Amino acid sequence: MKPNYFVKRLIAGLFAVLMMVSAWVSMPAAANAASAEGAAQATQDNSKSFVRDVRDKVKDAAKSNSMKVDNATDDSAVAKKAKEDAATILERADKDAERTQDAIDNNMGAVKKAVEGIKDVFSK
Repeated sequence: MKPNYFVKRLIAGLFAVLMMVSAWVSMPAAANAASAEGAAQATQDNSKSFVRDVRDKVKDAAKSNSMKVDNATDDSAVAKKAKEDAATILERADKDAERTQDAIDNNMGAVKKAVEGIKDVFSK
């Protein structure tokens, strides 16, 4: 799975969740706002866990593929290239996961602010 595809799917999923949360929040009851805040936190936790799992799977696949190439060849240019590619993939997996988790935090921060704003409106 390409990181770009993963990021697009994650953002689409987060957008869908945010739309559901906004529907819950728009209901005129403070309990619904609290429920939406809890749902937003659960979504954030699950999304970040999913990102870490995908990162680990990408890293495992890169290491495995590099070892397979290394076992199939004897210190050739192909083996060296496979090791370099694996190192690049490992580095990118960490960076992509970090960027995606930061985006999740930013999105959920916005949701929490919106929920707090709605709570304030209903408490007046």
